[in-house]
Amino acid sequence: MKTTEIRNMSSAELETKLKELKQELFNLRFQHAINQLENPHKIADVKKDIARVKTILNEKNA
Repeated sequence: MKTTEIRNMSSAELETKLKELKQELFNLRFQHAINQLENPHKIADVKKDIARVKTILNEKNA
């Protein structure tokens, strides 16, 4: 997910996206634990997306 896409979202959309990303991260970690994850780098990508969303949410709320 690109930063420009995130910046164009409203605060409510960002909150929803954050919940979705956290759920996806949980699912990826679970798959990794039971050795069903094909691409372990996806976990890092989702973590970075979560950080981007949180950063922009903090900018909008400040």
